[in-house]
Amino acid sequence: MCGIAGIVGNRRVNARAVEAMMELMVHRGPDDADLWANEDGNVVLGHRRLAIIDPTPAGRQPMASTDGNMVLTYNGEIYNYVELAQRLKAEGHEFRSQSDTEVLLAVYQRWGIKGFSELNGMFAFALYDATVGKLVCARDRFGEKPFLYSKIDDSLAFASEFKALLVLDDVSADLDDGRLLTFLHQPRAGLDNERKTVFAGIKQLLPGEVMRFDFKTLTTEISNYWTLTPDRDAASLNEDAAASHFRALLENAVTIRMRSDVPVGSCLSGGLDSSAIVCLNRSHLGEGVPYHVFTGRFPNTAADEWSFAEQVIEQTNVISHRTEPTPEGLAGELSKFIWHNELPVGSSSQYAQWCVFRLAKEQGITVLLDGQGADEILAGYEQYFRAYLKSLAQAGNTSLALREEPAIRKRYPAALADAAEGWKTKMPFGLRRQLAHMANKGSDFRFGLSASALKLLRGDTRTPNQLALLDALREDAFHAHLPTLLRYGDRNSMAHSREVRLPFCDYRLAEFVFALPPNYLMGDAQTKRLLRQAMSGILPDTIRTRWNKQGFLPPQDAWFASGLDELAREMVESVSFRERGYWDVGWWRRIIKRLEAGEEHLAWLLWKPVIAEAWQRHFVDEIEARPRIAAFTSAPA
Repeated sequence: MCGIAGIVGNRRVNARAVEAMMELMVHRGPDDADLWANEDGNVVLGHRRLAIIDPTPAGRQPMASTDGNMVLTYNGEIYNYVELAQRLKAEGHEFRSQSDTEVLLAVYQRWGIKGFSELNGMFAFALYDATVGKLVCARDRFGEKPFLYSKIDDSLAFASEFKALLVLDDVSADLDDGRLLTFLHQPRAGLDNERKTVFAGIKQLLPGEVMRFDFKTLTTEISNYWTLTPDRDAASLNEDAAASHFRALLENAVTIRMRSDVPVGSCLSGGLDSSAIVCLNRSHLGEGVPYHVFTGRFPNTAADEWSFAEQVIEQTNVISHRTEPTPEGLAGELSKFIWHNELPVGSSSQYAQWCVFRLAKEQGITVLLDGQGADEILAGYEQYFRAYLKSLAQAGNTSLALREEPAIRKRYPAALADAAEGWKTKMPFGLRRQLAHMANKGSDFRFGLSASALKLLRGDTRTPNQLALLDALREDAFHAHLPTLLRYGDRNSMAHSREVRLPFCDYRLAEFVFALPPNYLMGDAQTKRLLRQAMSGILPDTIRTRWNKQGFLPPQDAWFASGLDELAREMVESVSFRERGYWDVGWWRRIIKRLEAGEEHLAWLLWKPVIAEAWQRHFVDEIEARPRIAAFTSAPA
C-alpha cells in the first residue's frame, strides 16, 4: 500500500515538484520513498512505500524491469500474485524479489494490457514503457485505490491524492460548486462516479479503466480493461448450490487477502458482513493463531452494537480492541480529519471509521480486513426491496411478489413507502420554500440554500428504486454509492498508514452474484439472502438471521446536542460561512434553535453545511494558502 505521484510530458520535469507531491503523502507510505527519472528528464515517477509484501529493499519502488525499459510505480495489492508468479515462472520468467510489485511488472511484460484482467486485487499504478513510448495507467475494478490526474498543456501529472496535485501551480483548484451542492443534497449520488472531480483541474480514472499517454502524439487514450460480465454457469445453479459456491468464493477471497508479511486483523461492527469475515478467518487460521479485531462503540445508545460483536468475539476467541468515538474527539481532530479525507464526508460515521484505524495503528496491526461492499453487491439496503419486487414483476413471477410484499411492508415499513406524498409534490418548490421559512418548519436541504446556489443544483439521475434489482445494484456498486464509501475507507486508513482489504470487492463474487435470479439475493423479507444461506453453520444464528442491522452510524442527533453544538454555531455565525454565497444563514440559525429545542433528525441536515464549511476551511483554504511549485523547468520542446 503506497502513495504514487509523477509528471510526464514533452519537457524537462521539475523533480523537486514530484518530491513535493510525495511529501504531502508521507502518511500513505512512511517506510520508504524514492524517485526515478529518465535520461531526458521528461518522465519523473515517485513512490512512497508502506511495506506489506516483501518489505526488503528488493520490493522498493519505482521498480524497473531487468532491461530498464519499463518502470512501475504502484499503489495497492495483487492478492493472486502467488498464482501469477507460478504461471510466469513456468513460462521462463525469473524473479528478483518476493513482491507483488515485480509480479505486476512481469504480467505487463508478458501479456501487455490484456494481463490486467488477470489481476485480482486493489490497485492504481503508472508504468512507463520506453519500448512503445507510453505511460500506461490503470485502476482496479471497484475503484478501491485512487488514481487522480491533471492535463498540463500537453503533459500529464498524476497522484494518489488531491493535495499532491494541487501543490502544482499548473493545476487549477477552482471548485465545481454545482457538483459539491448536489452531493450535499443527495449524498448517495457520491462525488466519485464521474471523470470530473470537484476540482476543475483534476480528473480521475474510473474503476476498471486503463489510460495510455503517448509521448509522440502527447495525447491520452482511456478504455476499459474490464466490464462486469455475469458468470454464465451460475445461472443454472439451484439455491443451495449457489449458496455453497458463493461460500467457497468468499472463503478464497478472504484467504488470499490474508497474504502479508506484516500483522493482519479485522474490523468488526457486529453486522453480518464483518462478522462473516472474522468467522471465516478464524476457520482459516486455526484456533492457535492470535487474531486482532477492532470495533467502534457508542455505549448507551441505539447505535451501539457491541452485544452482537461480542458474540462473534466469544465464538472465534479473537483478541478484541474497542474505541468509543465522541463528538468532542471529532471537534478536536476536525482539521486533521478533513485534511486527510480531502472531500466532504456524508456523516460523522466516517469519523468512527477514522478512530478504528487509529486504534489499529496503536496496536501495531498494519492490515485490516473489512466488510465494505457487501451491501451493494448482495442487496443489503432495505430500499432495494422496491427494485426486487420490480424484478419479480418483470420476470412474470407475480405470485411470489404478492406473497412477499405484505411481509416486506410489515418488517420494513419505509422500504416501499412513497418518497413524497400529496400536496407536497404538486406545490411549486418556491412556494414550499417560502412557507417553510415562514412557519419555521421543514427539513429539505434546499430550503437552506441561497437563491444563487439553488440554481447550481443538478437533477438526480441515480434512482435505484426505479430500476430492477440487478441494475440498481450495478448502479450503486460501480457508479454511485460504493465508490464514495471506498474513498472514505482509503483516506481514513491511509491517514494512519493502515491498509484495508475488502473481500466482498473481489470481482469473482460480483460476476457470480450478477448472474443469479433476484430471489436468491432477497426474499422472505430479508436482505442479503444469499450471504445468510452461505454462512449457515459459520455465523451465530442471532447475527445470521438478524434483519434490523443498521449501518455504522453514530448517534448524530445526540452529538449535535452536546459536543458539536458549539462547532455548528461557530460555523453558521462565521463571516466565511456567509461569504461563501451558498447559504441562507437565517435558515440554518433557525435549524440550530429547533435542534436545541429537541426536534429530532435535524442533525443529519445540519451536518451538511457544517461539513462543507469545515472542508473549505481545512482543505480548500489551506491548499490555497500553501506555496505552489512549477511542474517543469523548461518550455515545451
